[in-house]
Amino acid sequence: MVKTGGLSKQRSFSLPPGSYLRGAVLFLVTVFLVLLLLQIQALRRPSQLSPPSSAWDVLRHWEQALPGCCGDCARKLESATSRLRDAVTFLPLKNATLEDTAGEGTTWFMSSLNDTYEGDEGAQYLRFPSSASGGKLLCLAGNHTRDGTKNSYATAWPDALPSGAALLPGLTFVFDNYYGYDNIWHGLGAVMPFFGWHRNRGCPLPARWVLYYRGEVRAAMAYWVRKLAEVVLGQDLVVEAFEREGASRPTCFEEAVVFRHNEGVMSVRRKMEVYDMLRCKARAFCNVTSSSSSEEGGKTTPVVRMTLLLRTGARSFRNESAVVDIFRTACGRFDGCRFAVTWATKLETFCDQVRALSGTDLLVSAHGAQLTNMFFMDRNSSVMELFPKGWLGLAGPGQYVYHWLATSSGMRHRGAWRDPNGVACPFPGEDLRCFTQYYKDQQVGHDEAHFSNWTAAVLGQAREEKLGRVATGGGRPRRGQPSGCPCG
Repeated sequence: MVKTGGLSKQRSFSLPPGSYLRGAVLFLVTVFLVLLLLQIQALRRPSQLSPPSSAWDVLRHWEQALPGCCGDCARKLESATSRLRDAVTFLPLKNATLEDTAGEGTTWFMSSLNDTYEGDEGAQYLRFPSSASGGKLLCLAGNHTRDGTKNSYATAWPDALPSGAALLPGLTFVFDNYYGYDNIWHGLGAVMPFFGWHRNRGCPLPARWVLYYRGEVRAAMAYWVRKLAEVVLGQDLVVEAFEREGASRPTCFEEAVVFRHNEGVMSVRRKMEVYDMLRCKARAFCNVTSSSSSEEGGKTTPVVRMTLLLRTGARSFRNESAVVDIFRTACGRFDGCRFAVTWATKLETFCDQVRALSGTDLLVSAHGAQLTNMFFMDRNSSVMELFPKGWLGLAGPGQYVYHWLATSSGMRHRGAWRDPNGVACPFPGEDLRCFTQYYKDQQVGHDEAHFSNWTAAVLGQAREEKLGRVATGGGRPRRGQPSGCPCG
């Protein structure tokens, strides 16, 4: 069931009166039918139509009157179309009056339009043309990259587009993201609703994408996000940045779908379905097999594959070698644990990342964008996350994004360790400058006893999960295949 609604009090689509156009069209149709009937009658009985009062005189009268009449109708139609074209009103893409509450979910992008909700747990979006848009198309104007209030939008009838407007054929996906597209976590959040809509709508392919950051035009996104989209769609990603010749004119789209709330109202079940599709498509593209068990002496034994994923620079470990030794030793004490260590900077390609995470059942890493790769692991795999000092009290809800991602993608977030030690902040109390200038990117320490005990507990949980999977036949090697993936 599709219903419409809004997150704030917004104006709905409105339809201009159409009775004038309908009357003119009806008049033309009536004239045509009268002429046709008279012509048929004349052909059947020509001898009876010779008197002056015959239908031939009536026909001649209509023929003499018709040019002036139809010319008048044509002029009226042209006038009505011109008025509709002139009535198209462009509004700022970014409603600055709602800027203070944009981070709380207020719709400030195309704020006059209400979303369509896809069921109780689907995506929320705008679609043009549709019944909600009254059959109108979406038109955009401006290519400003620093001020979203200088870019604008409007809706228009297909036969009354703004003067000089270009009409782009095919399906266009339009995104607005509050956080940008350079960070892979933020970029993934922006395109997730598209992947969900794409999956549940028969897998339509867009001719182009239009990217906005707070109403500002963007021409690119992070390599990882772009590659993921290309793998899922099976085609190159075309981004329309309105840089072509004549792009200063309004641009209208034959069909467009707009996403402006990231994951928005998507349910956990729907998100999990989408992540399953992304995992399947990525593994198929990279020709990756995930094996959850080993064969030893004819007996299937569950193997827990543990990966320590290291960062360089911000939020790296102060004593990296000590941390590696602690986790390697903890894994070595556990029967069936296989340990690997790698650096995020060494996973240079998309498929490098897919392979590394597809071969992981327990991921250990400091908080950071590299954790976005976790959904390439098998469902029910585990994540251990580590933080520098100061994050708990000052980082806000953003510190929990990978906990949310684990839940949404079917993983098990096994908790977080927060370093109690670190640099001192000279500012008093919970001054946010402590976080932005001192805590956010500082290095992470270690606690050998805690890390060892924590790892042992998580390995035990992971092995129990693996045993259950092997018992139900779920421990066999799996390879994503295009034919087995949604939208394959």
